[in-house]
Amino acid sequence: MPYWEIFTPENAFTPEDKQQLSKDLTKVYVDFVNLPEFYVVIRFQEMPENTMYVGGEPQNNFVRIVVDHIARQLDDPEFRKLAMAVFEATLAPYIKDRGFGWEIHFDETPIDLWRVQGLTAPPEDSDMEKLWAKENRPIPYDEATMLPLEPVSAS
Repeated sequence: MPYWEIFTPENAFTPEDKQQLSKDLTKVYVDFVNLPEFYVVIRFQEMPENTMYVGGEPQNNFVRIVVDHIARQLDDPEFRKLAMAVFEATLAPYIKDRGFGWEIHFDETPIDLWRVQGLTAPPEDSDMEKLWAKENRPIPYDEATMLPLEPVSAS
């Protein structure tokens, strides 16, 4: 799961901006790392004037982004560079191009410290993870056999 917290000045983004940015970021994860859509969680936190400080000074035109990665790790330095470039390009129309200052960082949490509705996430690129992606929801499964424990759509 990537979990994004995007701290913005009040009214920096319209509800439509938030939805489109969320869709754009989700598409990056689906297209480039094959994550199920529902793994991507994005929270916008609007900051009232004079509540964001950088270097001890109020910053009322500043966006701070904190991302937790769990479902996938960015282990390879070259892939990290590529990922940062893709994320920066995805964010640019909403942040850089609108004249905001910004900062972003990623934390990575071991996958065994994560549950989805009480379920251990299936292994990366497994048939069960592909089923979760197709159904766009977590499906209980037997960890030994990797078979679903409830009916799923036939398509």
